Amino acid sequence: MALYMIGDVQGCDTALQHLLDDISFSPSRDTLCFLGDLVNRGPDSAGVLRRLMGYGSAVQCVLGNHDLHLLAAAHGARKPGRKDTLNGVLNAVDRPAMLEWLQTQPLALLQQHQGKDFLLVHAGVLPAWSAIKTMALAKEVETVLRGPDLPDFLHQMYGNAPSSWNDKLAGVDRLRVIVNALTRLRFCTAAGEMEFSVSDGPDAAPPGYLPWFDVPGRQSADVCVAFGHWSTLGWLDRTDVLSLDTGCVWGGSLSAVKLGQGARQPKHQLIQVRCSQAQKPGT
Repeated sequence: MALYMIGDVQGCDTALQHLLDDISFSPSRDTLCFLGDLVNRGPDSAGVLRRLMGYGSAVQCVLGNHDLHLLAAAHGARKPGRKDTLNGVLNAVDRPAMLEWLQTQPLALLQQHQGKDFLLVHAGVLPAWSAIKTMALAKEVETVLRGPDLPDFLHQMYGNAPSSWNDKLAGVDRLRVIVNALTRLRFCTAAGEMEFSVSDGPDAAPPGYLPWFDVPGRQSADVCVAFGHWSTLGWLDRTDVLSLDTGCVWGGSLSAVKLGQGARQPKHQLIQVRCSQAQKPGT
């Protein structure tokens, strides 16, 4: 039995098929953990969702900003943009089933493998959040996504404020900060103030800001945080972070990491397939 973590697919179902062929994936034996942004910008978001739904319990996913954007478009909270490729889902006969499956996926997962804890999110974790707190805050949003207040929340989800966490936050402000951290974060200050205008690599950090995973004293540093979202960062393998968005939809690669299997295979194994997309990098 193997455990794989896979970066941003973004509707590139053909690349995903090639990747699964390369790893000889078997849903009866292996587990796939997807790090968000299953849909959008690529040519076949519906194909990706149908594939993952068909694998049942062999697949675990966290939601990314593009996945939430699909839900917002489906509920009339946001019109699809010029670069969006969501109509394959929005106009599908099985649209209700795909959307229902998507809105039941978590925003964070805590996975144990070979005695090591892995925290799975799409983008990042604020410095003051431990893995346990991150899971609890994610569940607050997940409850709304699965409940009757979903349309109202989606209409208020977008925005960059508040830009930092406070335990006293309530209502939509509280939920928005959680969503922004888990699905959009790249840079923040040591005090946890988020910045969303820069999508370039770590060297492009604005003055006073750091990549979220390099903030000194980060409370989630005792686990390995696996994430996607940051294609200009690319593959990063550290004891405390795994970065797996390698820009498939932008003409890069779709990446999976097979987690180490103990003494026989102690190191993580990176598997990549090239993608034929040729769009310009974006968020």
